[in-house]
This record gives sequence, C-alpha cells and structure tokens, in this order.
Amino acid sequence: MTTPNTPTVPAIVLVPRATVVIVLAALLGIVAFFWPFVVAPGTFGSNYAPPLIFGVLLVLILCVVLSEIAEGGIDSKALAMLGVLSAVNAALRPLGAGTAGIETVFFVLVLAGRVFGPGFGFTLGCTSLFASALITGGVGPWMPYQMFGCAFVGMLAGFLPRATGRREVLLLAVYGSLSGYLFGFLLNLSFWPFSLDPNSSIAYLPGLPFTEQWHRYVAFDLATSLGWDTGRAVTNFVCILLAGPAVLTTFRRASRRARFRAPARFTAPQPADRPGGHETMTAESGDGS
Repeated sequence: MTTPNTPTVPAIVLVPRATVVIVLAALLGIVAFFWPFVVAPGTFGSNYAPPLIFGVLLVLILCVVLSEIAEGGIDSKALAMLGVLSAVNAALRPLGAGTAGIETVFFVLVLAGRVFGPGFGFTLGCTSLFASALITGGVGPWMPYQMFGCAFVGMLAGFLPRATGRREVLLLAVYGSLSGYLFGFLLNLSFWPFSLDPNSSIAYLPGLPFTEQWHRYVAFDLATSLGWDTGRAVTNFVCILLAGPAVLTTFRRASRRARFRAPARFTAPQPADRPGGHETMTAESGDGS
C-alpha cells in the first residue's frame, strides 16, 4: 500500500516574527530541561522555577499564535484544524497513559507535524498536552516540560527528509520510536535533581564536572526509565506503521481541501450584452479548481 505524497502547503507558515518567537521558546525549553548541568539548585530559587517556567511557556505560546495571526501565517481553517487535532489527542491520551509506558498521543502528533509543517507540529504539541492536562487533571509543575517535549517531537517531524509510500511510513515509524526515547530522556531531567538520595551513585550532585554529571544522569535514565520509554517507543512504531498510511492520506486530503492561505482571485466582469453575462465579480480561491 502506498501513501500519496503530493506537496501540501504548511498549515502554519513560519514567518520571520513567528520563527523568532518559536526559537526563543525552544531555547527556553532547552534551558528548562538541561539546567542541572549548568546551574546549581537554589541559585535562582528552584522551588519557584516550575511555576515561572509554566507562566513563561504560556505567554510564549500565546505570542506564537498572535504573531502568526498578525503576520497572516495562520488562518481560521488552520486554527480549526489545530483545535480538532488537539481535542483528538486529548481524548486519545487517557487510553494509554499510565500503562507500561504506552502513549497514544504521539503518533497523531508525528503525522500531523509531517503533513502540516513544523510550525503546526510545535503548536499542536503544546496545545494537545495542555488540553489533555485539563481533562485528566494532570496540571502540575511537570506539565510545561511535557508540553515542550511534545512540541519538539511535532516540530522535528516537520523537518524530516522527503520520502514516499512505504519508505515514508517506515521513516515516520522509526522517528516515532526514537522520539519515544527522546521524550522520556528529556522529561526525566525535570525531576532528577530532586528524586534520589544524594548518597546514591546515580543521584544529582551539584558541582560535579559535566562528564561525571552526565554519566550519573544516563545511568539514572537507564535504571529508572528504560522499560517505560521502550513501551512508548514500541507503541509509536506500531501505531504509525499500521495507521500511518490512512492517516497521512486523510491529513493530506484535508490539507488540499482546506487550501490554507489560498490567495483570492477575481474574474473580470462579463459584458452585459454577452449571453449569460452578469455584471458581477466572483471570487475564486485556491488553485482555481
């Protein structure tokens, strides 16, 4: 079974202003994840860091959407698609979360980022996790990290190399599997400094050289999270491999019919004496079909 791979217009165009905001948000996310390697706990009041990161994250994501609207990079159809897929992911997540690492939210995120572009994938990752947290009561200091982790997964899916048919599905399945491990690796950084006895050989110890600190974290991740992350990776691989062709076809058909940001073209008025002529001006959008 082959998957059509006709070029589609990204649902959200990364215009310069939005690109700057997304880059700033990504940099904030990297700092939020990797701060244990550069900043000792207590330097900036670690007890207040999660609420601060959560507030800044929401402001940045709001800036992304507002800047896209201001620049004309996102229209009402793209917003509607974003809302629908966010609701779908929010409904899918409770079906698997909490059971041997099975996560049913990532395969839609990967496929949507692939078809609708990296800007859409980044925003969908944030809004999906935010909506699911409200539905399941999962609001807490871990939520901004989950939102950023999913945003990275969706955005990187939009930058994958071109492929067609089964090769594309296999490429996305492999990427989905790797993203399952990446998501777990990043999320563990959010609580590693506070989760273990300092006397443990895999605990975080402020002031250690980067190489030793990194060795301790890798050992911590393998010891506490490898099985869980493997469940997520296998789920992503299987879901994309089985549902990928149909979902990709559906998304691309929806993208073609939506004609995101299609320019309006006006036909010249026909002379009144011509049979069937009308002194009106009609608008056409899209590719003229």
